[in-house]
Amino acid sequence: MQYTLAHLKRGERAVITDVSSNLIPLKLLEMGCLPGNTVELVQLAPFKDPMYLNINGAHLAIRKETATLVLIEKIADE
Repeated sequence: MQYTLAHLKRGERAVITDVSSNLIPLKLLEMGCLPGNTVELVQLAPFKDPMYLNINGAHLAIRKETATLVLIEKIADE
């Protein structure tokens, strides 16, 4: 199964594996949402949209709709 940012639960971490969709806003890529970067779900807003993420130290809020376009590989808890 392929996971996306939308599959993350609060506190979970993952590595971004693919952002090849042309529907992803350029601003999101400029802010570090690139393959190989680590992402952590910090918080969900009420109704679970938007999602508040920490991507390599940068904090961003993105819509769940956009989060479904970013493929990830979850990092196992240590």
